[in-house]
Amino acid sequence: MRLEEIINEHRQTLNETDILVYKYIVQNRAAVRHISIHELAKNCAVSSTTIVRFAQKLGFDGFGDLKSMLKMEEGAKSYCQTDVTADLHDFYRQTADKIFKRNFDEASRLMHEANRVFIFASGYVQSNVAQELKRLFFYDNVLIYEISGKEEFNSLSKNIGKDDLFIFVSLSGETPLVVDFAERLQLLDVPFISITKLHDNTLAGLSTINLYVSPAQFGLYDNAEEHTAFQSMLPYFMLIEVWYVKYRLYLRRLENAAENAP
Repeated sequence: MRLEEIINEHRQTLNETDILVYKYIVQNRAAVRHISIHELAKNCAVSSTTIVRFAQKLGFDGFGDLKSMLKMEEGAKSYCQTDVTADLHDFYRQTADKIFKRNFDEASRLMHEANRVFIFASGYVQSNVAQELKRLFFYDNVLIYEISGKEEFNSLSKNIGKDDLFIFVSLSGETPLVVDFAERLQLLDVPFISITKLHDNTLAGLSTINLYVSPAQFGLYDNAEEHTAFQSMLPYFMLIEVWYVKYRLYLRRLENAAENAP
């Protein structure tokens, strides 16, 4: 798990000083992997005790554990080599390795137990992901209703409840409309799942569950300034396909448990 994921899980417990420390770590990630707690405290203009408390809020025993986690993180790879197909193949393999290791049980439980399921996509590619998600889960008689805009959401919010489930598909997780919807759902105590790019974002911090993806850009043009960079969105589609397969396996486990119950 990367630092951004941990921060999003614990965002509600962090104060302004914690966020200041976090931002410094993110902006100086390589250096923080090797500095002492006293150096970090000095650079953030806080006490060493504050750093320890920050780490503990994230579930670590202390700064040493946090620094060890940073050292284990994979650095972001730049795909700018001559052999773009080899880079793409490497990216697909790494993406598959990460997604197949993910535990989808809680997301599957919410999907299975929901009275109704709604989805909102914040862009063109995201809308295609939403359509594919609807198609896959339709095989299991799970009807996912797509919400197209603010007026539709306003109408829905009048009768949506704790037994329903909402899904957001967003790249940045910072679109004002999406954040507004998420905040209102949280006030209504409606569970929701977000699918966003792996980085610290508001939507992920608000979500009941966040499923991360990591798109990547590839250098296909000699003069990159004259062309829009090619960005692989395969992680979105791979994630929902793996989720669906693991959802089916989740249901099978429930069925087996019921059959073997005394």
